[in-house]
Amino acid sequence: MSYYENEKNIRDYIKMAEGYNGKALIESLKKYLPSGKTVLELGMGPGVDLNLLREEYVVTGSDYSNSFVALYQSKHPDEDVLVLDAITIDTGRKYDCIYSNKVLYHLSKEELAQSINRQYEVLNENGVILHSFWEGDREEFFHGLKFMYYQLSDLTKLFETRFDILLIEPYTEMSKDDSIYLIARKR
Repeated sequence: MSYYENEKNIRDYIKMAEGYNGKALIESLKKYLPSGKTVLELGMGPGVDLNLLREEYVVTGSDYSNSFVALYQSKHPDEDVLVLDAITIDTGRKYDCIYSNKVLYHLSKEELAQSINRQYEVLNENGVILHSFWEGDREEFFHGLKFMYYQLSDLTKLFETRFDILLIEPYTEMSKDDSIYLIARKR
């Protein structure tokens, strides 16, 4: 069973993440993506950022966890949500933007490269991505979950193969400059 399919783990995650959201990231996104565009959120979890994105965009939420998708749908039965793997992004739909907040750091560098290629295919022409990561240069495991920490140079190398990086910079989530986010446009 996946970590995020267990009810207790989901409750613990929701409690731990209370008070954190991507509001500042979404404000940055607005500079590069006009209102009303379509956005796919990878790894929506309980849907905090999804609800914020929905205020400005036409949003599809997705998560690898059936439980997170079901939980969100139980509270928002008319909203568009999918069960998707962030590597394969197995959908026939196209989007103007793909967004994730501290989700892709669960992928190895090889898996992240595969996801980047698939994101390129799923985006409309001139599509935009916004992703955030924990900053660092290490790999950890917790309850079977992988946590990859990335540096600016690593992320630049991975994303510049398919995207023009518009903005990449550190930001503070829990401690000074503990995180990185990037916004890039499909070439």
